[in-house]
Amino acid sequence: MFIGVDLGSTNIKAGLYDGALRRLHMESVAVSYMRENGHVEFDADAYVSALVGILGRLMNAGAVSGRSIKSITFTGQAESLVVLGRDGNPLMNAISWMDERSLEECDILEKRFSPGECYAHTGQPAVLPTWPATKILWLKRNRPEIYSAAAHYVLLKDFVVYRLTDHLLADCSIATFTFYFDIYAKRYWAEMLDFIGIGENQLPPLAEPCTSAGMLKKDVAAAIGIGEGTAVNIGTLDHFAGMVGTGNVHAGCLSLSTGTVMGLSTIAALPVRQDTGIPMHYGFLPNSYVMLPVAESGGISLEWFKRTCMATISYDELNTALVGRAPSEIIFLPYIVGTNAPEFNRDACGVFFGLRSKHDIFDLALAVMEGVAHLLKKNCDHIRASGTPIERIIATGGGAKSPIWCQMQADITGIPVDIPAEKEAACLGAAMIGGVAAGAYASYDDAAAAVVRMEQCFLPSPVTQYQRKHRQFLALYAAMIEVQRMR
Repeated sequence: MFIGVDLGSTNIKAGLYDGALRRLHMESVAVSYMRENGHVEFDADAYVSALVGILGRLMNAGAVSGRSIKSITFTGQAESLVVLGRDGNPLMNAISWMDERSLEECDILEKRFSPGECYAHTGQPAVLPTWPATKILWLKRNRPEIYSAAAHYVLLKDFVVYRLTDHLLADCSIATFTFYFDIYAKRYWAEMLDFIGIGENQLPPLAEPCTSAGMLKKDVAAAIGIGEGTAVNIGTLDHFAGMVGTGNVHAGCLSLSTGTVMGLSTIAALPVRQDTGIPMHYGFLPNSYVMLPVAESGGISLEWFKRTCMATISYDELNTALVGRAPSEIIFLPYIVGTNAPEFNRDACGVFFGLRSKHDIFDLALAVMEGVAHLLKKNCDHIRASGTPIERIIATGGGAKSPIWCQMQADITGIPVDIPAEKEAACLGAAMIGGVAAGAYASYDDAAAAVVRMEQCFLPSPVTQYQRKHRQFLALYAAMIEVQRMR
């Protein structure tokens, strides 16, 4: 049997899977944060304790022998930073990737390193406060006592694996989110380390994703109720594990997750070293690269509109009301929290255009959903222009529950949209990684063929209004940016 663990930002999830990778049971626990003045922190040791607790509950609920578990494989969030002292314990609360304290440090790095230089090493088109490099520079400038005492800077998944095995490793598919890892040279970026003032000896040794970190420690195994010989696999990023869990293991397929944030991920047909506006990351396969544009103004746009204007209407009622409606006459720019890929423009904002007195609340809701789909198409077009084909989209997350939205995405992009039967794709992907590593499956292709099933497919239909509206969408974005410059 196999266990897949998703070290999430909202919840920690753990799934128990049999030898055929059928899910037998799942446990989860919410993550607690301390939030103040843009700072978002959490207790890293408490996070590990919560994980051990749900793994114990998983074993009890599954009523299986601890000796039957072949491996535990981890996936999850990337950028959350844990600062360790010389005794291996955290010197402070972990800094979440959601924390935005380092905006000023972003400006400092932008002045020191050109966009082309950053992209050539990190694959990132923009300096963002999510990157650990900016947080370390913030510590240097604002918490010198922590900075001077720091023995190691590690990311959350690496810290969890360290606590469970005593082996400190940095998974390359997670290190790619630090802004101090050279994704092409597959080593730490020396010039960035020098500038933020840390040495390579303060960072974990690099390891290929989806490889073994060793065995569970005796005391951890006892606390969980599992065999001491259980292997721990370092796994990969949650988006990448979700790709594995939906069978997206070759170039030509795009994974789309529409939750609060809209995330797109596809294996690059070739490494792209020139800035296309699409972030490049070291992938979950050796010497592979994944294009991963993220739109923070994705699902949050519909969440915001529903909360603000349709609080008494459920999502099911909204979808029912939109059945049979023609494309909206209104254009919505879904940049209510700025924009990421492909423009990375902090000044972008949301816009409703074309309002008339005849329009009702459902016309506006439809426009919001269309706007997010046009943002999806814009990113797909940038990916394809870089040389990576997209033959189908696999949709997961809350947005995949809306047939109206899925059909709209297919129509606007011109790409078929598939819906997988398994909704916990990241945990399944982690379990599949464990199965391949254990030799239960020869490859991810074999595992996907045996396990992954699609329950619905939305085929694109030619809607000429959408083609015209996309041109208007692009023109309206350009006009909005021009008006913003006049403020």
